[in-house]
Amino acid sequence: MAIQIKTVDQLKVMRRAGLVVAGGLELMKAAIKPGVTTLELDAMAADFLKAHNAIPSFLNYNGFPNVICASVNHEVVHGIPNERPMIEGDVMSIDFGAIVEGWHGDSAFTVGVGAVAAEDQKLMDVCEESMWRGIAAGKVGGHLSDISHAIESYIVSQGKYGILREYGGHGIGTEMHQDPHVINYGPAGLGLELKPGLALAIEPMITRGTEKMKTLSDDWTVIASDKSNGAHFEHSFALLPDGKPFVLTALDGGRERLGVLGVEVSELLA
Repeated sequence: MAIQIKTVDQLKVMRRAGLVVAGGLELMKAAIKPGVTTLELDAMAADFLKAHNAIPSFLNYNGFPNVICASVNHEVVHGIPNERPMIEGDVMSIDFGAIVEGWHGDSAFTVGVGAVAAEDQKLMDVCEESMWRGIAAGKVGGHLSDISHAIESYIVSQGKYGILREYGGHGIGTEMHQDPHVINYGPAGLGLELKPGLALAIEPMITRGTEKMKTLSDDWTVIASDKSNGAHFEHSFALLPDGKPFVLTALDGGRERLGVLGVEVSELLA
């Protein structure tokens, strides 16, 4: 397993990529409403990248045809944007990546279109909080599965949800997907020792029902086999030489959400 360790200067470039991703996702989130299509969001993302001199991470990645992944309801991940207008109550997941000077940023969110069912809102809230719990568990000197265990433990504490097994987080840097693979379940204390300079994309994916998935005939869209709604959140974060984390794709570096969990964010990338 070849693990890419970054310098602070390299992480500063990754932060620039992360800010492009964060800004693009904020723009798309503000545009999500009934009647808007995911193809319109895709065009918005493409224009945003061009305006910020960034390259899309996803377009043509293993043949993927678009700039964003847009997954609706029981489409959990890797949905291809299309001309279907969103409708009130949809659960919409957007995944977006950008390259700046050869370095990647990668992040995702799930949001309700207009008013959504209370169960779907809880699904999204649980998924997002589990991501933050996972990042908070990523400490220098700890182990990779500390992150996995924190994610699963929180999800299980909140109810019965399907945690995807075939998909997880990953290392990130000069490639979008690098070693190590970060699963979203399992015991703590196992795997790679976490060291300064490591950058990881943490991305829990859960459903209101099964953990079993199937891929549609487009070879990309992954749906819950029981067609239960899903949620997907992702942030890229790094461990810095001062021993503290920094969330590369959060506008505030993760200060607010990690602060609530008692974790102080590094100032080395501020």
